[in-house]
Amino acid sequence: MISMFNHLSQKDKREAIEDLIHDSTPRPSFFALVILSVLMATFGLLIDNASVIIGSMLIAPILSPILSLAMGIVMSDSMLVVRSGVTLIKSLVIGVVLAAVATLFVSVDNRVIGGEILSRMEPSLIFFAIAFIAGFAAAFARVNPDLSETLPGIAISVALIPPVGVVGIGIALLDWSMISGAAMLVAVNIVGIIFAGMLVFSMMNLYVNRDVAVRAAQTEDRALAQEIKASGQKNQ
Repeated sequence: MISMFNHLSQKDKREAIEDLIHDSTPRPSFFALVILSVLMATFGLLIDNASVIIGSMLIAPILSPILSLAMGIVMSDSMLVVRSGVTLIKSLVIGVVLAAVATLFVSVDNRVIGGEILSRMEPSLIFFAIAFIAGFAAAFARVNPDLSETLPGIAISVALIPPVGVVGIGIALLDWSMISGAAMLVAVNIVGIIFAGMLVFSMMNLYVNRDVAVRAAQTEDRALAQEIKASGQKNQ
C-alpha cells in the first residue's frame, strides 16, 4: 500500500506540482471555464436535466485550486495557500452571482423544484465521504501521470459546480433553505477534498518539494502579469 505513494521519481513529482499550479492559476481562460460550467449547471438544474449537469462538471476547473490549497497546507506555504484560496473564493463568488442572475432571466416557478436541485439541498456525512474519496482519487491521479485520464470521471463524482449553482438559484428565488443547504454541501465537498488531498500529498512527501512549488507559482504569476499587461496595451 505504501509503495503506491513512494514509487514516483522526483521528476514526476516536480512536473505534477508545476502542472497543478499552472491549472490553478487565475487566468482569464480559467474563469471563462468557471463561467461556462456554472451557466451550464444552472440551466441543467432549472430544467432538471442530469445530462446537462454532468456536462457542466466535465468543464469545471475548480478542482485544481482546491488541490493546490491542500498542497500549500502540506508544504506550510502561506503564499500558495493564499494564492489558491483567493482563486477558489473568486470562482465561488462568480459562480453564485452568475447562477442567481441566470435564474432571474429564466421563468421559474419556485413552488416546483426539480429532483436535481432537491438532491443538493440536504448535505450529510455520506457527501463528505464521497468528496473525500473523490479528492483522494483526484490528488493521487494528479501526481501519477499514467492516471490523468481518470480525472474527468473524478470531477463528475465530486460534483462541485452544481451545488454552487443551487446557491445562486436559491438567492434568486429568496429561498433560505435552498441557500443554506446547498452552501453547506459546497463547504462539505471542499473540506473533504482538502483533507483527502493533504493525506495523499503528505504520503507522497511532496512537502520536501516546497521550493519547486514556490518557483512554479512565481513563474506562473509573472506570466499572468505579462499576459494582462500585453492585453491592456493591445486594447489601448
